[in-house]
Amino acid sequence: MHYLILATIGILMGFFGGLLGIGGSVVMIPALVFAFGENQHLYQASAMICNFFVGAVSVTVHRRADVLVTDVIKWLIPAAALGIIVGVAISNSSAFAGGNSYLLGRLFGFFMVYVVVYNCLIFGRPRGGTDGFDISRTRRSVPLTILCGLLSGIAAGLLGLGGGTVCVPAQQFFLKMPLKRAISNSAATIASIALIGAFYKNITLSQHNIAIAESLKIAMVVVPGAVVGAFLGSRGMHKLPGNIVRAVFILLAALACYKLLTVAPAG
Repeated sequence: MHYLILATIGILMGFFGGLLGIGGSVVMIPALVFAFGENQHLYQASAMICNFFVGAVSVTVHRRADVLVTDVIKWLIPAAALGIIVGVAISNSSAFAGGNSYLLGRLFGFFMVYVVVYNCLIFGRPRGGTDGFDISRTRRSVPLTILCGLLSGIAAGLLGLGGGTVCVPAQQFFLKMPLKRAISNSAATIASIALIGAFYKNITLSQHNIAIAESLKIAMVVVPGAVVGAFLGSRGMHKLPGNIVRAVFILLAALACYKLLTVAPAG
C-alpha cells in the first residue's frame, strides 16, 4: 500500500510540477505528511531528488518548444545554486534540529499560505499577453535576475522546494516575464540546482539521525511516476486552460496549508 501511495504522489507532483514549473515539492511534502506523519528533514531530502527529475523532464519539453530565455537563465541558475546551499545550511541549523524539525513543516505551511493567496489573486484575471510567450516588454536586469535566483534558491534549500513557487512569480514581478516563459525558465533552474540541494541535504541527514537510505527508498518509488507526470504536465502547460488547472492546484494547496500548519512533532 505504501508503494501505491508513493507512486500516486509521484504522478501528482510531476504533473503539477511540470505544468506550473514548481518542481513538485509543494505537492509531495504535504502529501507525505498526510500519509505518513511528520518527518520534515527526510521528506525534504527525498523531494529534492525528485525535483531534479521533474525539472529535467520539463526543461527538455520546453527546450524543444524553444521557449527558454537563455540570457535570463545564465544569471538565474548560478544565483539559485548559491541560494540553495544557504537554504539547506539554515534548515540544518539548531533551530530546526531534533524535536524542532516539525517547525520546518509549520514554516512550509506559512509558505503555502502565500502560494494559495498568490494563485487566488491571479485566478481569472485578464492578463493580456502576459500569460503567453511575448518577451518584448521583459525587463532585462542582471541584478534583479540574480535577486530572483537567490530568493528561489534559499526557499528551495530551506523548505525542500524545487524553487519554482518563488522563481515563477518573482520573474513575473521583477522581470515582467510572461507566465509561460517564467515557468520554462523555472524548470531549467530546478533541473540545474536540485541535485546540489539534494546532495547537501542527504549527506547531512545523519545530523538528524536519519539514514540516507530512507530518503533514497522514497525517491526510488516516487521518481518513475514523477517523470511520467512531469512529461504530461509540461506538455499540458502549452495546451490546457490555465485557470482550470490553477483551481485544482489552489484546492490542493489549501489542504496542504491546513495539514502543515497543524503538524505535530513526531513521537
